[in-house]
Amino acid sequence: MGTWRRLLLFGRVSLRGGCGAAAPSLGRRALSCGRQLLGAEGEALKQRRTQIMSRGLPKQKPIEGVREVIVVASGKGGVGKSTTAVNLALALAANDSSKAVGLLDVDVYGPSIPKMMNLKGNPELSPNNLMRPLLNYGIACMSMGFLVEETAPLVWRGLMVMSAVEKLLRQVDWGQLDYLVVDMPPGTGDVQLSVSQNIPISGAVIVSTPQDIALTDARKGAEMFRKVHVPVLGLVQNMSVFQCPKCEHKTHIFGADGARKLAQTLDLDVLAAAAAVCVHSSGVIQRLLETWNNECVLFQARAYLHIASEVVRRLQPPPE
Repeated sequence: MGTWRRLLLFGRVSLRGGCGAAAPSLGRRALSCGRQLLGAEGEALKQRRTQIMSRGLPKQKPIEGVREVIVVASGKGGVGKSTTAVNLALALAANDSSKAVGLLDVDVYGPSIPKMMNLKGNPELSPNNLMRPLLNYGIACMSMGFLVEETAPLVWRGLMVMSAVEKLLRQVDWGQLDYLVVDMPPGTGDVQLSVSQNIPISGAVIVSTPQDIALTDARKGAEMFRKVHVPVLGLVQNMSVFQCPKCEHKTHIFGADGARKLAQTLDLDVLAAAAAVCVHSSGVIQRLLETWNNECVLFQARAYLHIASEVVRRLQPPPE
């Protein structure tokens, strides 16, 4: 029996036995002492649990040749995460043509980058047996979609998925990149944890639509990155407005300020409110990507250029 338990027990006995005016005082002192000891034991137990859980975790190792890694994530699918990742990569290159930018798709079950970047084919191998990314619009791209048939489903268990993610992280010859944008799968599962634990991430961008159900999952995504000590650079409110191409009237089809309210709750900033962009075919996204200065798509492009500027501004300088 611990000391504080004996004190509490004796204090209670004294109270019941009526041992004068000192008994209640002894009980209160014993209770206070017990709470202090419980707090100390709880903190020690918490530290011990943290040490145990940290055992066996992989040590973070930078991707060779890559200076900054920016992940684009969402709690829910279908909110335009891949669209944001593609346009963020292109906007980073458009804002500063001297920067080399890459795009990595780790959404193993549903890779979207090959279609959006209008790329097909298998990557070549370098002399040291590393995969070489495919190149389009000046962006180096790698995706599981380059390694399997376009219509073939990946019926894989978790271990095979993690092995594929490891290969995408470690067996690609990126050359020298200033920024690598990583298109994450939706949710907060194995892939997100594996990427966060294996490589140092400069920051995460969370994408959501203004709808309540999407915002709920976006909050979970932001909290997950905070738990694994990845800086959350801000939120992107996608599909926030539709602008008629004929009359230029703007309509908030899914709501206007949902992400801004969530950002206030999480003490984050909204990087931009992106317009609804149709990307169901490579032809549409190709026209968008090739016409940054076209007035017809300027209202769409401007949002992504602003997001890229804000992301760069929020990145912490790499260690010397």
